[in-house]
Amino acid sequence: MIPTPPIPSQMPAPPWSSWEKWLQSPPGRYVLAWEQGCFDQIVADVFGFHALQIGLPQLNTLNENRMPLQALLIHSNDNRSHAARFNWHLVQGDSTELPFANESLDLIVLPHVLEFATDPHQILREVDRVLRPEGRLIISGFNPASLWGARQYLSRLVGTPYLPRDGQFISLIRIKDWLELLNFSLDRGHFGCYKLPLQGESVMGKMDFLEKMGNRWWPIFGAVFLVSAIKRQQGMRMIGPASLARIPAIKQLSPAAERSNIQKQLAQLTDGNSE
Repeated sequence: MIPTPPIPSQMPAPPWSSWEKWLQSPPGRYVLAWEQGCFDQIVADVFGFHALQIGLPQLNTLNENRMPLQALLIHSNDNRSHAARFNWHLVQGDSTELPFANESLDLIVLPHVLEFATDPHQILREVDRVLRPEGRLIISGFNPASLWGARQYLSRLVGTPYLPRDGQFISLIRIKDWLELLNFSLDRGHFGCYKLPLQGESVMGKMDFLEKMGNRWWPIFGAVFLVSAIKRQQGMRMIGPASLARIPAIKQLSPAAERSNIQKQLAQLTDGNSE
């Protein structure tokens, strides 16, 4: 009698079951390219001194921003090889306990952070704590109300997930509700990535015409959304005319001195939180 081979306890994982591997796939590169263009447009007119991106070192969301101090928060187990491509000031920490002083940052970007977090509410509370009044928060995520979201939902019942299986994708309406509870006002938003949820690079390359059609006819059903919000402070308003006094010119620093100054500012931000 021929013995029956043992049944595996679980099916083998697809080639891009993890988030990092999925970003290397054709749909992953497609999403990164679209988001890079959107982030470049939004952050270009955000001004201040201190900007922070949390996670996703494969994407430089602050590329077009001109703030003097730009930092990337990574976890201890994150792959730093991607971050080495950019001129980041790396800060190691936890997004649920940000290592920054209260109201010390002017811009925070969360690229696909909330949907892969175990406690997205706590992350938003920490963002609210460290962001200055009138500071900007930018969030990107997958849209459950899209063809990509529908395929992901069905694939959980039967078949292979199209998107990373460890993500819990959050609707834009729910994120808006969370932000309003924290007294954030929405500034602008974008939907994009209207191509069909396929995997082949050559097939996806033939669907460029769907971008213009989707943006015109079914904009809210894009596979990815990006929303920008401003932190408001109750009871705070501008009074009196703006001062017409000239601000003295700032002395130009050498590159070495400028970098040293930035490092000192970053140390002050993180030290202020530990006191």
